[in-house]
Amino acid sequence: MPISSSHPTLLAVVLALLNHLYFHRFTPTKANKPILLLTIQPLLLFLATPSSSSLSGISVVFLSTLCISIALYRISPWHPLAHIPGPFLPRITKLWGAWTVASGRAHRVNKALHDKYGPFVRTGPNEISVIHVDAVKAVLGTGGFPKGAFYEGRKDPSLQSGNLLVLLGDAHANRRRIWNRGMSTESLDEYETTILGKRIVQLMDRLDGLRPGPVNMAEWINYFTFDVMGDMAFGGGFEMLRDGGDKEGLWTLIEASIKTSAVISQTPWAISVVHLIPGATRSLKTIRKFGAICAANRVKAGSKVKDLWYHLMDEAEMEKEKPAFSEVVADGTLSILAGSDTTSSALSSFVWLLLSNPRIYQRVQAEVDTIYPDEESTLDSSRHGELKLLTACINETLRLQPSLRTNGPRQVPPGEGRVVAGRFIPEHTQIYVPPYSLHRNAEYFSFPDTFDPDRWLRDRVGESDNTTAFIPFSYGAANCVGKALAWREMLMVASTLVKRFEMRFAEGFESTHWDENLHDYMVTSVDAPLLVEISRRV
Repeated sequence: MPISSSHPTLLAVVLALLNHLYFHRFTPTKANKPILLLTIQPLLLFLATPSSSSLSGISVVFLSTLCISIALYRISPWHPLAHIPGPFLPRITKLWGAWTVASGRAHRVNKALHDKYGPFVRTGPNEISVIHVDAVKAVLGTGGFPKGAFYEGRKDPSLQSGNLLVLLGDAHANRRRIWNRGMSTESLDEYETTILGKRIVQLMDRLDGLRPGPVNMAEWINYFTFDVMGDMAFGGGFEMLRDGGDKEGLWTLIEASIKTSAVISQTPWAISVVHLIPGATRSLKTIRKFGAICAANRVKAGSKVKDLWYHLMDEAEMEKEKPAFSEVVADGTLSILAGSDTTSSALSSFVWLLLSNPRIYQRVQAEVDTIYPDEESTLDSSRHGELKLLTACINETLRLQPSLRTNGPRQVPPGEGRVVAGRFIPEHTQIYVPPYSLHRNAEYFSFPDTFDPDRWLRDRVGESDNTTAFIPFSYGAANCVGKALAWREMLMVASTLVKRFEMRFAEGFESTHWDENLHDYMVTSVDAPLLVEISRRV
């Protein structure tokens, strides 16, 4: 029987407010059911009210009231994060975050917000960013916070678990143990002779063959890091250095998949719906299929060297239970996605900063010449400990241009509101500790925007230089598992480049603002050429 005694508009308003109360109490993790529920309710209300009402009118009132109610609560003094300052729009919707990430400028936006609001900034309805040094251990260290909903966007929906990046608790610890075996000193020594050394020689020879004329150093470093990680993860098969380009479109595919993951991770509740949209996640599906094909080829070829796959697949049979093939494929693909872009952006930034500071470049050349009397010896990592200035330059590169600029957030567990750097943070809050903004905080680094490798060489670190605030590889038990490999790779490539070539920016190349084309999609993407003229050193 129609509800003729009540005005349908008023009922729509009441129904919307009840929905807000319900969703506030029972926050949905997936959008499928809520969308269905929000679609059906106006229809049912329309059927139950007099014919003078319209379905479109009821729907508009219902959805508008719901959105306004949610927005008003999020900006109200009653919201649990009301005490955290921040701009208006991010407090209302995470679509602001998705748009910011899609632009590739999330790190710069984040830095500007911290410059304006201080060490704590509210960057989402239920999200904050903190650049206080005490937050490093409190959030990322032992006893800190677990990964949260953000990482749902990086899961393969066809897998029960996922790769190392998205695992939690014991599952992460177990998988990390296998990864650590693949990144041990013994394993790195083997990679150095079977993979790194050969690829570095190939890179130098290819660069040598490009003279004279400007060389896009960022592009060739990309080719190198991709070939290296292909060798590591799947026993080879990628030959961008040999081909002098991305003939298969793999790099383009990787960049697209990284950007897609970064954007959809901002709205994890909508991921299940996004996967239903034709073409929306095509790059992710293609890269996963690509990883499966590479893995199948690696298994067919067998073990020629003890590469990373050898350890991840536990071919040495050191685990009680052999890892699932699908999980190893996911980890192998992750190693290419994470290991190629991060090292590539760091090395490209290193070259840019070194050439932008000629006096420091000369000092690095002198140090490398002293440590390595000939070019072949630069492939010997046993003397890396003597490369004090070069190591300081890479540290300073990672401070100014970290490969993970904003990184991913952690989440305060349910029922466990915590105090972080003197402020109470309620349960379920997503917390970022963004390296780019933290590393440029004048509270912890003197002249924070200046390339000053000597800050890492002083007997006593300056009063404003606090290395606890230096987290280019994150911090704690879930820090970058490939840190040791990345360091060895960067030092080998950097010392060999400096030893073999004289480098300078190409004539007419506008180098001053090159870093503005480094985009933040969780990992850094180099989206502009780095034109350098090279010549053999006498």
